[in-house]
Amino acid sequence: MSRAPFESIVEAHGARVWRVCRALLAHADAEDAWSETFLAALEAYPTLDPARIEGWLVTVAHRRSVDVLRRSSRLVAGEPADRPAPERARDLDLARALAALPQRQREAVVLHHLGGLPFLDVAAQLGTSSDAVRRASSDGVRRLRELLGGADG
Repeated sequence: MSRAPFESIVEAHGARVWRVCRALLAHADAEDAWSETFLAALEAYPTLDPARIEGWLVTVAHRRSVDVLRRSSRLVAGEPADRPAPERARDLDLARALAALPQRQREAVVLHHLGGLPFLDVAAQLGTSSDAVRRASSDGVRRLRELLGGADG
């Protein structure tokens, strides 16, 4: 079986990886996480199962984004608790709303709705049940609607 050129992988999945990174990070940080994801993919490309590449990319993008968040949270850890971290220019209200969600809800929403992973794959990645992921995703989407002013009951 012949492998598609790596460029076709970037073309086919670049936008989805971008949505995952951008949902969690400011623009510049999302660009870095996106690049790191595809650098890791290029390195692993010869051994990746073509049928599972999309899930692998979404998982790596999520992990790279979380790593960036952890690094940046360590940078502002010394600031007083009542003073927020410096505001980064975010052009999406969704990014701010996602940041307001509890971690499990945010992960479920990002991986399933933005990353396109099935609930079973999200559950495996998060080390929980599919039912728990469905619930967290549902609760997260409901909360996002409230935060974004689109709660229709």
